[in-house]
Amino acid sequence: MSENKKINVESTYKSLDTEEWFDIHFNRPIGFWWAKFFNKFDVHPNTVTILSIFIGAIAGVCYYFDPDVTPHWFAINVLGCLLLTLANFYDSADGQLARMTGKKSRLGRILDGLSGDVWFYVIYIAVCLRLMDNEIPFWDGHVWSFSIFFVAAFSGMVCHRYQCSLADYYRNIHLFFLKGEDGSEFDTSDEWRSKYKNQPWSGHLLENLFAWGYANYTQQQEGATKNWQALYKAISEKWIKKGVNIPSAFVNDFLEGSRPLMKWTNILTHNTRATVLYIACLVNLPWLYFAFEMTVLVAILLHMRHQHEKLCKRLLENIDNYVE
Repeated sequence: MSENKKINVESTYKSLDTEEWFDIHFNRPIGFWWAKFFNKFDVHPNTVTILSIFIGAIAGVCYYFDPDVTPHWFAINVLGCLLLTLANFYDSADGQLARMTGKKSRLGRILDGLSGDVWFYVIYIAVCLRLMDNEIPFWDGHVWSFSIFFVAAFSGMVCHRYQCSLADYYRNIHLFFLKGEDGSEFDTSDEWRSKYKNQPWSGHLLENLFAWGYANYTQQQEGATKNWQALYKAISEKWIKKGVNIPSAFVNDFLEGSRPLMKWTNILTHNTRATVLYIACLVNLPWLYFAFEMTVLVAILLHMRHQHEKLCKRLLENIDNYVE
């Protein structure tokens, strides 16, 4: 217990480069308090993640209610905002608790990624049901009906998924250069594919299903980052496979180019997205959230991807100039 007292909130960050201002001053300190609370009762980080999944799902249901359903819709929507905020505190606490106690696992990382998916799947369904009989903006006499589910499917399963996936990938690449392999969660699809190919399915069904799903998820990330894949292959052949450290000048050049992109990865993840959702639902215009996700966030994603690929191409073209 004396060791835990020496741990401060900064020690539970992945890195200052990849932390958002709002997280540093709000989410992380509160998440750290919860992490210490759960640690006192020896609660496993994965249990905290599962709690966040249930709380976030309940929050999502609250966004179904509008003035046509109940006169108390505003209060219920506010409750949804508070519950989703609490779920996000727990989502922060599980990672902080894992780093605090050393109880980090790939299963925990998968559950952590699953939590946000569950929250927003429930939110999208609730918002769609809320909008079904509402008039489509700028189209008099037409209501959304089941068409809103197609809008939500594109917004969530294409835009949202791609945005969060690539943002997470770029942050882990940044951490790979900043803290090395042990301080990053950077993976390749080949690593995950080998997990379910090299062990029997009998007795390992759940592990292999996770590995199969994550291999496909990682393969999608790799498919969207052509220049990074070429650069990583060159780095591996030139230094990693030979057991040679990547030259510090190369590392510094990569981090210098990658660091400005971290602000975009943060915008594409939770805080900005949730803030727009809260406002859209509280002013009873929830369709604005889908519009924001399909326009503003897509534009940010394309800019971020273009800049990262440009950085990787430049470094690959000059890789032979780096020597230790």
